[in-house]
Amino acid sequence: MNRREKHGKPRMLKISSTHMAMLSSLPRESDRVFPGDLHVFRRYRNRMAQKHGNPRLNQITFHTFRHWKAAMEYYRTKDILHVMELLGHRDIKTTLIYTQLVSFEGDNYYVKTSRMLEEDEELLKAVFEYVTERDGVKIYRKRK
Repeated sequence: MNRREKHGKPRMLKISSTHMAMLSSLPRESDRVFPGDLHVFRRYRNRMAQKHGNPRLNQITFHTFRHWKAAMEYYRTKDILHVMELLGHRDIKTTLIYTQLVSFEGDNYYVKTSRMLEEDEELLKAVFEYVTERDGVKIYRKRK
């Protein structure tokens, strides 16, 4: 069961099969990814920080992921109501706290074109976004 803090709405996010595979590959002692309490998550996080020689990894918390997801989703959609629903907030002011933390510089894009279905598939796998079609050529973009 998803425990709600501060009487908000339950939060459930879909994750990609790639991320699910990464989580499934972690050593398991129960059905949960991080069984028990937060100490297990911290132990994994500390192990990764030592393994990669990056002590900044120890600053990452579950709340860090929440802020990142909110900022990225707002950046992608420019729809604050969508982000509010995603986070399970009842008040838009709370959602604004999450989305004001990141300022994005300009709208710079990588641009690619496609004439064939296989090229379309490759661009979509590389997270390019379809923009339009002109003279039989499809135009895609991805933020830099």
